[in-house]
Amino acid sequence: MTKILQNHYVLAVHDLDGSSKFFGALGFKKTSEPRGWVFVEKDSCLIMIGECPDALAPSKLGDRNYFGYLSVDDVDAYHQQLKENGLTTLSPVSDKPWGMREFGVVSPEGHRIMIGQLIGESR
Repeated sequence: MTKILQNHYVLAVHDLDGSSKFFGALGFKKTSEPRGWVFVEKDSCLIMIGECPDALAPSKLGDRNYFGYLSVDDVDAYHQQLKENGLTTLSPVSDKPWGMREFGVVSPEGHRIMIGQLIGESR
């Protein structure tokens, strides 16, 4: 069976600069800037941010504004790093009944991203 080697996300935004700064605060680095796009990457995660001025704002989507889930190897350290980078989190880090220790962040445009670690994984 075919294996998925890496995941890439495509994200429609109104403000490329603001969105790329947000992902910079998450530790992502710009890897490419084709016209109308900014590609950012951290470890094995690539996000292709595309300028879509006519797209519905994620802040107007209610519970449908979830964008992604990032699994990390030390959720508490990452949470602290993001706070030091000036990001406001949606929730404190907490253990969930589905076996994850997680928290959430929201982009300036309203995309929600959850960040977590399997409970019991070494940190």
